[in-house]
Formats: sequence, C-alpha cells, structure tokens
Amino acid sequence: MGRHSMTPGSREPASRKLGRRPARPLPGAPALARYATAAPLPAPPAQAEWLSAVSSWPMLANDRVGDCTLAAAGHLVQAWTAATGAARVMTDADAISAYSLIGGYRPDDPATDIGCYETAVLGWWLTKGLAVGDGALDLLDGFATLDPRDGRLIRQAIALLGGVYAGLSLPLTAQDGGAWEVPAGGPVGEGAPGSWGGHAVPLLGYDAEGLVCVTWGAPQRLSWAFWETYADEAYALLSRDFLATTGATGSGLSWAAFAADMEGLRARLAFPLTP
Repeated sequence: MGRHSMTPGSREPASRKLGRRPARPLPGAPALARYATAAPLPAPPAQAEWLSAVSSWPMLANDRVGDCTLAAAGHLVQAWTAATGAARVMTDADAISAYSLIGGYRPDDPATDIGCYETAVLGWWLTKGLAVGDGALDLLDGFATLDPRDGRLIRQAIALLGGVYAGLSLPLTAQDGGAWEVPAGGPVGEGAPGSWGGHAVPLLGYDAEGLVCVTWGAPQRLSWAFWETYADEAYALLSRDFLATTGATGSGLSWAAFAADMEGLRARLAFPLTP
C-alpha cells in the first residue's frame, strides 16, 4: 500500500487530515509481555482516563497536513505532563518540523505530504527526541508492542503507563460525526477498514463501552467493537514524564530489563527510517 492507502476519501472534511502509513514492524522492538514481572500484570481497573487535566487540545497542524503520527505523540506528552499544572505542549511548528525530519515533508511541495510510519516516529522519539514547545525536548524512554486484539493488555497499558500509541485503518463512515462505531451494515463498502485511510491516535481512556482517543484537537470516543475491527497496530509507551507527574510506578514491569533492551535498540537504529 503506497500513497493511495492513506489518501483520504472523497468526502474528507477539510479540517481533518490523516497521515499514518501502513503498519510496519520495527526489528528489535519487544512486546510488553517481556517486561511483566508479575504473573499476570495487575488487573486493569474497570475504567481509567488521562484526559481530565487537559482543558484544550491543539490541532498540531493535522487540519492542514498528514502529520497525525506527530500530533498523537504531542497529545500524549501533553496528557502526561498536565498533572503538574505546567503541561508541555507541542506547537504546530514543532509538529511540522518533526514531520519534515522524519517523513520528508516539505511545505513547498504538497507531493511530499505522504505521512509517516508510526515506528519511524517512535524510533526518532526514542533516539533524538521530539520538540514540545519553548525549545523543550521530550525523549521517550522506550516502547513495546501490543496486540491490538488483546483488550485486557490495551487496558493495562492505558491504566499503568498513561496511554497507547495506536494505528487505525479508518472507514469512510468515521467521517460522519459522533462516536466511532462499526456501521450497521458491517465493515464493508464505506465501512471497510482503510476506505478513508490510516490514522494515528493516542488512546487516553477507556470504560466498559469503549475507548477515548484525542484527534483533531478534541477527545473522540470509539466503541470496543470499532477498535477490534479497525485497529492494526498499538504500542505501550514507557515515559518517566508520566511516572514523575502522576506518581504512577509502572507496577509489575521490569524497568531494568526494559532499559537494557532500549539501549540496545537505540544503538541499532539507523535513520532515515522512511524511504
């Protein structure tokens, strides 16, 4: 799937762009289960959310260009640091600059607006960091892969680690407003996975009815059935920003093993990660 795979459908609202390229594994990226020292990890609570401390979510240029992979990262940092009362907020300029560095986007050439791989963004964030306003640089401690179909593990990652960096193959029906649901006719036609295109979102909350992500400057609800139908990649992000600002401990995870693996992954990564 090339550029066409993430080109929005003909009904795409002018204020909502996509920009996630097809899921591409990153060699050496471990699964979260590797770091579980408890067997199993603590049971996830019935609901969890990391949105309430944020009053306003910036668009991060995703109304103009296909930089959703960077917008999702910026919204995660904002959520993690908001608990301190001094949230670190990525700017549109930060997002576009990172999009240019990682995805090769050039503002003077619309043909270069082809999105990014999520794993390329994660690799850059891990090794070089992302600007998040006022010259601050956020360096990710690490990431681990999740099976999108494992709802328990998705809940655990959100509750224990402050969110999930996720990839969706959105249907055209997701343009219609309201909560994202599998259409009544099923995932076919305008409800088919990817009929609109690929999109990156941060999952920042869940309850029995579904999940909450942030996209295009606002929270967006999606049902569990929608997630199971349209999600095709997910990553647990391990950030000391989150631990420091929330008082969370990452209970049940072996941070020593994780840190060692991330150092090895940093050493092996070579850029660019996108063609």
